[in-house]
Amino acid sequence: MGDLPAPGKYRYLLEGEQEQFWHDHFNWLKECGYLLRPRYHPDWVPTWIKDPKKKAMRCEDYQMSESHKVIDATRISDGSFVTLKPLDTTVHPDEIPIGVWFSQEPQASSPSNHCVPILDVLDIPDIPNKRIIVMPFLSSYDKPRFDTFGEAIEFFRQIFQGLQYMHKNNVAHRDCNALNIMMDAKPLYPVPYHPTQQKRRRDWKGLLPVSYLTRTQKPVKYYLIDFGLSRKYPPGVRAPLEPIILGGDKSVPEFRAKPGEELPLECDPFPTDVYYIGNVLRTDFVEGSQFVKRKLGFEFLRPLMADMIQPDPALRPTMDEVVERFDAIVRGLSRRKLRSRVAKVDDSLDYIYAVRHWFRKIGLIVRRYPPIPSPSH
Repeated sequence: MGDLPAPGKYRYLLEGEQEQFWHDHFNWLKECGYLLRPRYHPDWVPTWIKDPKKKAMRCEDYQMSESHKVIDATRISDGSFVTLKPLDTTVHPDEIPIGVWFSQEPQASSPSNHCVPILDVLDIPDIPNKRIIVMPFLSSYDKPRFDTFGEAIEFFRQIFQGLQYMHKNNVAHRDCNALNIMMDAKPLYPVPYHPTQQKRRRDWKGLLPVSYLTRTQKPVKYYLIDFGLSRKYPPGVRAPLEPIILGGDKSVPEFRAKPGEELPLECDPFPTDVYYIGNVLRTDFVEGSQFVKRKLGFEFLRPLMADMIQPDPALRPTMDEVVERFDAIVRGLSRRKLRSRVAKVDDSLDYIYAVRHWFRKIGLIVRRYPPIPSPSH
């Protein structure tokens, strides 16, 4: 048996400066009450080096976070899983104050509040102006896929309501694209899933048990995240003008110059928020995009979607109007429609999905699950 490797010997195997940042702050985070995965331990020796018979890609400590900007961790006090996000407060000075404000009472208890909770804020001792916010561990809002139209309706309801709540409190999100809408998927998984491989157990002991739990059986809550570009205005301020900053969605009409005109420098961010959410409806549901297959049967939302993405911001509805119109649309949907399966265009496993859906549907009707599943608050 050879000598033990020097501490940090395999730090070079980490992916870039951000992973090395987590490695260098492992012990400090542990003192703060948060435990990173073994990959970031100061004395980490890769499993595939300790045992050359093992293939690196099949080892848990080979798995990197999808985004090195944030990382998963375990809160030591209760074993819950959280997400850590470092912030430079000189670049994004409003993200922590806005996130913390929505996380405090009475905002935190409002059922209309769908802003991701800030559980803790850590001051990094050796890096000025850099802090870490601690949030619940969330996943993409559409993984696993929606089973019924009722589940999708509940998703729209929560996100429309959440953005409406922000606007009522004079906060513009300014970057509410599809990547900044997430879900607390814990109810759907009897066994915790791994943060980088959602089909595997978190403890890496094989694949997750086969489970067909859906949002109808286990309702979930959706969250708006990332307030790095968000702004909070004093009460009574209407139609504020903000410098144009490109977020994740680059298609905003008011961010582009009209023929013969110069690029606009400022705009009212509230109609832009309406566009962002309307464009999620368009690209992820009604029409699809080069990245997302169109979901069939959502034409009933096209008139609302079309108004939300009007090229002229002044012609877009407010979020109050969006919620009111959406509620009227939902009241016009039959229970049969709400319990119908959400299929994607050119679904390669359409027959399998259909059979599974029908078995579930019969059981859910018999057990009187509501067609629109709303989580308790």
